[in-house]
This record gives sequence, structure tokens and C-alpha cells, in this order.
Amino acid sequence: MTTEDKRLLRGARSRQLVLRHAVDTASLDGLEGLSFGKLASDTGLSKAGVQTLFKTKETLQLAALDFARDMFVDAVIQPARAQPHGVARLRALIEHWIVYAQAPLFTGGCYRVANMAEFDSRPGPVRDALVRDQRDWIATIARELRYAVDSGEIADLDIDLAAFQIDAVLCAANTALRLGESDAVSKIRRVVENLLIPAT
Repeated sequence: MTTEDKRLLRGARSRQLVLRHAVDTASLDGLEGLSFGKLASDTGLSKAGVQTLFKTKETLQLAALDFARDMFVDAVIQPARAQPHGVARLRALIEHWIVYAQAPLFTGGCYRVANMAEFDSRPGPVRDALVRDQRDWIATIARELRYAVDSGEIADLDIDLAAFQIDAVLCAANTALRLGESDAVSKIRRVVENLLIPAT
């Protein structure tokens, strides 16, 4: 391995370390709470070193969102793919989401919920990235609902509305879990099951 290869490997490891701390910080303090100085202190790297990796705060915020998105996909969406499309996969998505929020994967819970209100009225790349993640997640829920309807597993329903309702309940449950409301999980399951009325 050349000196250049070693330098690149060190840079990649440092970037991963900083981003892991960044997503936890953003889940607690919001993306606006990210700073090169705090991340340097958290990771033991120099402030100049962190700034060299990301250049600007917005670049850091966007990189943190991409990192969080990848972690979410690995924790929630990817494992659910072991189940067949439709009701089984939708239930798997919900159960993996519950683990993701209950454990939680990020110190402050769901990174989208923690940051959406902060950026919903602030146009720009960070808002665009949050909106992309939100729409992709709702589309994932809608896809399984549509499959369940089309295959006759469940009765016909307004798929867009049902996907919106499920996401809204998950967002509310994330907050409830952070506040220590232990019955939030049972409420999630009840709302989802009330939508999955078997076709007659």
C-alpha cells in the first residue's frame, strides 16, 4: 500500500467517524447544531482536519443526511426485503422502524423528525434532501399498500392517504417514545392493522 493509499484510507475512516457523530448530534440538536469545533472535540480530530473533510457547514449537513439515510435503509428497509411484497413486507417495515426508533439507531431518535420542522420553510439543498428522504419513505409504504390492494390481500383504500397516515403516526410515535410513552408502539400497530382490512 502506497503512502497515498494510506492517506486516503485515513481520510475515509476519519470521514466515517465524523459522520457517525454528526448524525447523533443532528438527531439531538438539529442539523444547525453541527459545528466543526464540536465534532472535532467529539472525535478527537483537529477542527482544521474536520473542516478539510467537509469544507462548509452545508456540505457537512448534506453528508450527514446521506449517512443517516444509508443507516436507515440498512436498518429498516433492507431487512424488510426478506418478506414478500404486500402486507408481510409492510408489517416488516413497521416492525423494523419500531426497533429503529425504540433502540434508537440515532441518539435523539428519527433524524428526519428531528430536523424536518427546522427546515420545512427554509428552501435550499438541506430541505431538498430531507424532502427526498420523506417522499422516498412514504413511497415505500405506498408501494406495499398498493401491492396488497392489487393482489387482493386487503380491501381497496386511498393508498396515498393511508401512506400519509402511517408516516404521520410514526413521526408522532417517535416523539412519544422520546418522552417515555411506552404505549406508543401498540398504537402504531393498531393504526396500521386498522388500515389492513382483508378483502372480501
